[in-house]
Amino acid sequence: MKKSKKTAVKKTPRNRKPEEMSLEAWQIALRKEFGRAQKFRLKNLGAEAFFSDFSVTNPQSGNTYRVAIRSLQTGMNYCSCPDFAVNSLGTCKHIEFTLGKLEKKTGGKKALAAGHRPSYSSISLRYGAERQIVFRPGREAPPAFLKIVSKYFGPDQLLRADAYARFERFLEEAKSAADGHEWRCYEDALNFIAQRRDQAGLRERIDGLFPQGSRSAALEKLLKVPLYPFQKEGALFLAKAGRALLADEMGLGKTIQAVAATEILARAFGIEKVLIVCPTSLKHQWKQEIRRFTERSVEVLEGLTAARTARLAHESFYKIINYDVVHRDLPLLEKWAPDLIILDEAQRIKNWKTRAAQSVKRLPSEYAIVLTGTPLENRLEELHSIMQFVDRFHLGPLFRFLHEHQMTDEAGKVTGYRHLSKISESLKPILVRRTKGEVLKDLPGRLEKTFFLPMTPEQKQHHDENGEIVARIVQRWRRTRFLSEKDQRLLTAALQNMRMSCNSTYLLDDKSDFGVKADEAVAFLQDFFEKPETKAIIFSQWLGTHELILRRLKKQKWSHVFFHGGVAGPERPKLVERFKNDPQCRLFLSTDAGGVGLNLQNASAVVNMDQPWNPAVLEQRIGRAHRMGREGPVHVVNFVSEGTIEHGMLDLLAFKKSLFAGVLDGGEDSVFLGGSRLKKFMESVEKVTGNIPASSPAAAISETGGSTQAGAG
Repeated sequence: MKKSKKTAVKKTPRNRKPEEMSLEAWQIALRKEFGRAQKFRLKNLGAEAFFSDFSVTNPQSGNTYRVAIRSLQTGMNYCSCPDFAVNSLGTCKHIEFTLGKLEKKTGGKKALAAGHRPSYSSISLRYGAERQIVFRPGREAPPAFLKIVSKYFGPDQLLRADAYARFERFLEEAKSAADGHEWRCYEDALNFIAQRRDQAGLRERIDGLFPQGSRSAALEKLLKVPLYPFQKEGALFLAKAGRALLADEMGLGKTIQAVAATEILARAFGIEKVLIVCPTSLKHQWKQEIRRFTERSVEVLEGLTAARTARLAHESFYKIINYDVVHRDLPLLEKWAPDLIILDEAQRIKNWKTRAAQSVKRLPSEYAIVLTGTPLENRLEELHSIMQFVDRFHLGPLFRFLHEHQMTDEAGKVTGYRHLSKISESLKPILVRRTKGEVLKDLPGRLEKTFFLPMTPEQKQHHDENGEIVARIVQRWRRTRFLSEKDQRLLTAALQNMRMSCNSTYLLDDKSDFGVKADEAVAFLQDFFEKPETKAIIFSQWLGTHELILRRLKKQKWSHVFFHGGVAGPERPKLVERFKNDPQCRLFLSTDAGGVGLNLQNASAVVNMDQPWNPAVLEQRIGRAHRMGREGPVHVVNFVSEGTIEHGMLDLLAFKKSLFAGVLDGGEDSVFLGGSRLKKFMESVEKVTGNIPASSPAAAISETGGSTQAGAG
């Protein structure tokens, strides 16, 4: 007789919610299936067989979490893992693993289904969309004890809003009325109550020190340099929030506001240990700025592990470290236990999957100040990842956040975002952002001009040959909606070659030099440098472009510095200092390594030799000079090769800009885009290559070496 085949268990789809399931039911099902398939190690920490505390260890990661089992009912159990704390589901893979193991024991299903009402009473933290303190009465709770509880907890057994401030009083009264009855108040509940009370006390203390707010006289002497009015408001906001995100547009002085907020917290609460995490290129700039603004001691953590360990042991108020080494030094930093962490250029943790992001989010601190002018560049997940460091509960779990704000097609591909104004409103208590337009009276002007330049025949040949490759792949994509990995690599290379050919053929063959951009840049500088005090920054994505400019600079009298990713960390601040302080050093050549965080407001012009795909990168470049402290306008010059992919790119970036504006600057509430990332990218390629305008004779270079300028402003 043939054995009957087992019916295959239908698995819950991971990438798309089944129509018949609620969002919560879908996520719980995923955790249940995953958890019960794991081979974790389980250890009972208590005396009871089922309703007890357990340790669950993942042998692969080595992580161990405490699981408390009280019922099969969702929300009654507890786990110390991060997912349980934020997912608002009342369960996680560790709880589901434990329940699965217990159900297989004799009498397990029956006992768990009946639930557990212990003899003792308990006060615990209920994790959900809103965290709440909940009381659970024990079987033997005396009436006098329950009467005291009713004064502080409502009929729903939740701690009343006005009882947080009186919780010590409750503990005293409950202890007296217990009459031998056992009751427990769990540590996470006590921590949550303390956090709520500390937050209220934080605001009251700062309001007492600065009773007139940003107009308080005490703020005038806070730092060694004066603050603008909006910077005073920003510093007070950061200090009162305790953990907050400063997303001011680039150039508005996020560094000085963070330092001012640190001083406020030091005077109000006596913080003594501040850790600054920033890109390598900005460590010494932070050190210089701190010394310029305050009298505080500062130590840069650099060198090999032994050297960084020794520097960490030095007595200093500020410690500065770069993102790249946080994961290596995490145990030391956890032991040092900073009071305040400042993250600069926090877009470095926008991808939650990276080692740097995961390590930074494990850093402990009571207070946090997160700085970035671009918390959102491409996707809403980036903002969510950064906010996890500020307050991991604020935006809720990622699956719920995306379900509410992400639009998808029938195949589950992302087509756009909605309700962006709701995100903006929810962030107001912990995010402050001002644009240059809002504080224009305090800022220098910004004058932009775009020069459309002709291509040489040699450039055009390279450009068009690669354009044909792109066109063939685009046609294949239109027919099949699929690209092999080979085609994707080929497409990326061809697009890159098209862009590089716009600067010069030298970027493609390392030999020839057909192209006019380098000559046009030098011609512009010759006119611009007629005033002896003027200085300029030249940005290009490619080292080859700078090599061509350096060749031409040999005939000029201007001194210059060249800042790029290959410059050693200790040498970088020397280049910046020379550009700032040497009157003969007129020119700062930089790849996009210098587009992040550097203060170069002594430059009068920013020259973009090429246009980046990402608008945030372009704003980063311009923001090096167009920032607080600059006297006089900043000239922004863009060189674009006419009738090329560069020309077609000018209209490409509207979606990214509108997404950023919708969340942070009060722009459109909904933004639409293509489906999958590949689909969106291919549609961008189609748009760029399809919008390349024909070359115009008006763009030809004149005999005097000038060129027709367009665009602008």
